[in-house]
Amino acid sequence: MLTLYTAATPNGYKVSVALEEMGLPYEVRKLNLYKAEQKEPWFLAINPNGGVPAIVDGGFAVFKSGACLLYLALKTGPLMPADPRGQSQVEQWLMFQMGGIGPMMGQANVFFRYFPEKIQPAIDRCQGEVRRLFAVLDNHLANHEYLAGDYSIADIANWCWVRTYAWSGVELDGLDHLRRWTATVAARPGAQRGHPGARGRRRPHEKRAGRRR
Repeated sequence: MLTLYTAATPNGYKVSVALEEMGLPYEVRKLNLYKAEQKEPWFLAINPNGGVPAIVDGGFAVFKSGACLLYLALKTGPLMPADPRGQSQVEQWLMFQMGGIGPMMGQANVFFRYFPEKIQPAIDRCQGEVRRLFAVLDNHLANHEYLAGDYSIADIANWCWVRTYAWSGVELDGLDHLRRWTATVAARPGAQRGHPGARGRRRPHEKRAGRRR
């Protein structure tokens, strides 16, 4: 049984959605981030960086959400094309999220929501870059149903962050293609099972066997 170490974060939900879409059996071990459980020695042996998510598959540990997605997709086959060029397209849009969407939305969250002092130039800079990245997605989705051919881990990774746009103080006004894609992914049963926010549902059970579609 594969074990997912996670918490209620966009990065954590990437892996639970992927596991549900792939129909893999897995167990969930939720970490209490407020109590810094992710920094305890036992977990640092799994993820030296002390963050979620991480997976352990038959004693083999994988940390960082993008690495988890790639490992699972290459291991199982679904959500990743078989040909090198198709794989590269998925990887490009996955890296777009890992290097752009995720970090910039995270910074927008910090300055807009959590930082004790409101530094407006920093807020404007982060929100403006998030909006620019959203426009890149919107322009691409104008001519594509999904980001890289068929539905893939690239869609899962970007969707888990984009759907939190309001928390970053950014709107989707005028980004109709991005809105369409966001709703399409949210309507998938695997997304709804793996992410309680997809349809306002509760979180997955502590122990959960994924279902193959």
